[in-house]
Amino acid sequence: EGFLTAADNVENHYLKQIFRDKARSCKSAISDLQHKVLEMNGDPEESGSFLGAMHRGWVNIKGTLTGKDDHAILAECERGEDVIKAAYSKALESDLSEEIRPLIQKQYEGVKKDHDLIRDLRDKYAKE
Repeated sequence: EGFLTAADNVENHYLKQIFRDKARSCKSAISDLQHKVLEMNGDPEESGSFLGAMHRGWVNIKGTLTGKDDHAILAECERGEDVIKAAYSKALESDLSEEIRPLIQKQYEGVKKDHDLIRDLRDKYAKE
């Protein structure tokens, strides 16, 4: 949801496409995680967290306040990716079941890649 919110708050078509692509990959990761939790006889979450909703709200506010400034939106997206990266890192440091650890590790690698892309774009758009 955060990447879709970001896509709605930038004018640049390249960034819109990147944000939409990242939203699709995040949706796929969530689905994979929910399916794994079900396989493990768990009860997966069906909606986003309160912090996620707050982050999307901040992206909307930042988009409005900055006149849809690409750099500001990218900076906020990077902040969101920092939070997600830290959550995955914390999960991997915990006593995860070996049944789910490989999926969490794989998704963590994707999160780091997304974070680095957003960081690099933020740096690029800071110079423009």
